[in-house]
Amino acid sequence: MNLEQVARRAKVSTATVSRVLNNASVVKSSTRARVVKAINELKYYPNLHARSLAGGKSRTIGVIASNMENPFFFDIYKTIESDAHASGYEVVVANTDYRTEQLVTSVRLMIGRRVAGLAAIVSEMAPELIDELNESRIPVVFYDVGTPRPNITNIRVDYRRGIDKVIEYLHSLGHRRLGFVGHHAVLGPINERMKAVMDAMARIPELEVRTAADADTLEGGRQATRSLLANGYQPTAIICVNDITAVGALRELRERGIRVPQDVSVTGFDNVKLSEFCYPALTTVHIPRDRIGHIICNSLLSWTGKPSIADPELVIDPEFVLRDSTGPARQ
Repeated sequence: MNLEQVARRAKVSTATVSRVLNNASVVKSSTRARVVKAINELKYYPNLHARSLAGGKSRTIGVIASNMENPFFFDIYKTIESDAHASGYEVVVANTDYRTEQLVTSVRLMIGRRVAGLAAIVSEMAPELIDELNESRIPVVFYDVGTPRPNITNIRVDYRRGIDKVIEYLHSLGHRRLGFVGHHAVLGPINERMKAVMDAMARIPELEVRTAADADTLEGGRQATRSLLANGYQPTAIICVNDITAVGALRELRERGIRVPQDVSVTGFDNVKLSEFCYPALTTVHIPRDRIGHIICNSLLSWTGKPSIADPELVIDPEFVLRDSTGPARQ
């Protein structure tokens, strides 16, 4: 399969196919869709490094992340990059912005580059794409993607346990009326956090919870908080899906003259550096991003190439971090 065949199938020039593969913004959306469809139908893997690989094994590790604007993903990437460089490997990174079609393109680009290993730190992975990666025989480490497969290691965070710790603490402070600020609620790891909050309502009948969601950005957290409060709902605590949305929530509350934590408590998730330096400092849940990065790189570089029934799955129990953004519920 080659570039010319994709171009013929999509009825475009080879130059247009190259622009789509390189995510160039000059391609019309309708043309891009046609090219992506042709690539998917033909399962085209552009062999970008064929010439450089002729003499031996690739010295490049691929990293695909959902949102490099969020420090959570960037922190893991930095650790992978540092470890890879120490071992004489380069790192190539792709950002999907939670878009499944971009994830498919990025995965196939990584296969085309014949990377020595691939880290997929994403929330939008599809089962058929996992199978395709497994068939490529490239060692892969997934972050929180579900059941591991042969040659694929999965690192999973017990999000439910982390959210339960937050709710237990807020409940002990007298909070009964909660808000949940999220993003991309249909994605597995994100949905798990929201589901844990909603399940708490079944266990603790006196809890009232309302939800709102927007983009995984500072502004997204602000907009979601605005939506949460739009109809007069007055939560005593707001649980945010991560620290970035929580900092956005703090901004919206501050602009409304709502004091944190005197009027409303706010919690985050991930414990990125920003959570420690924002005001007030954010109560959150710590995910050890440097540890995850070390494990990912070590797993990829130590892969023997021998197939196994299923590589180990590592489950991380997140740690509750108490800071200044939470306090007793107002009466």
